[in-house]
Amino acid sequence: MTSVPDLVARMRQNPQGVSYRDLCRVCDTYFGKPRQSGSSHRVCKTPWPGDPRVNIQNAGTRAKPYQVRQVLAAIDRLESKHG
Repeated sequence: MTSVPDLVARMRQNPQGVSYRDLCRVCDTYFGKPRQSGSSHRVCKTPWPGDPRVNIQNAGTRAKPYQVRQVLAAIDRLESKHG
């Protein structure tokens, strides 16, 4: 199984080639269990209001590239705050 830091590195290289399952795993690691996951959207709580939001949805087996970029922006913000 690929480690989460390796997944994030791959996401940065190719936002179009990310599986939804891998994106969920990354989100769970950085933001905890989603506050909403019963619908088509999976919304994670962030320690700030507004953007970048962590709201992902499944597009077949792949994650939507713009949502991958939003998750990466949220990870960057989270790490800069705690770094």
